Amino acid sequence: MGHVGLLPQTAASYKLRGKDELEAERILEDAVSLDKAGCFAIVLECIPMRLAEKITEAVSCPTIGIGAGKYCDGQVLVVNDLLGFNADDFRPKFVKRYASLKEEIVEAISRYSEEVKKGKFPSEEFSYK
Repeated sequence: MGHVGLLPQTAASYKLRGKDELEAERILEDAVSLDKAGCFAIVLECIPMRLAEKITEAVSCPTIGIGAGKYCDGQVLVVNDLLGFNADDFRPKFVKRYASLKEEIVEAISRYSEEVKKGKFPSEEFSYK
């Protein structure tokens, strides 16, 4: 599995990659090299939609987009972002929230913690006999 564009594992900042022509060309070349090296797929992360389209046309393996637009062969969206687990101030442009579960999750975890501390959970009902 190859990965081009934003590389969160080593990135100093989380911003769009490949916006200028020189960086876009380098990302395209990297993707082609990964394809030639035998990658079974390449993640295209946080790059302009048209650059993702060029890469998808240039390589033979599937491209998987995350913040790379509709021209990739597949899409990924981190489930925490999709379900709205994060604070409202964290919302990259490409993240579409399909739910806003942060408050419900915090409440559920708080109730669980309280029941464990008070010895209410696990009760006999939730224990093997």
